[in-house]
Amino acid sequence: MDTLETIFSMQKELAAMMDQSRYPKDAEGRVSALSTAIIHEAVELQRLTNWKWWKKPTGFDSASAREELIDIWHFVVQASIELGMTPADILDEYRKKNKVNRDRQNSGY
Repeated sequence: MDTLETIFSMQKELAAMMDQSRYPKDAEGRVSALSTAIIHEAVELQRLTNWKWWKKPTGFDSASAREELIDIWHFVVQASIELGMTPADILDEYRKKNKVNRDRQNSGY
């Protein structure tokens, strides 16, 4: 099993352990809830950086940043699962979008 397949398997096991009573019942609601969670975890990650130019900088806690990033990964993987994506689908979609982004860069985007 490759790394992404392992992550998907672990996420499915975790999701099976969770109380589903407050989780939205429909796919759109679940993806919306996961999107909200991703946004909030990204804000938590951003708060660890010195993005406030008007404040005196503090030390960057990379261990906490890594933890917040993994929280984002949990929700991204769960959203992928909710959308019926497999690790192979992720790679395929990534390749397609990577090509689009490269083409944009090459054309002066």
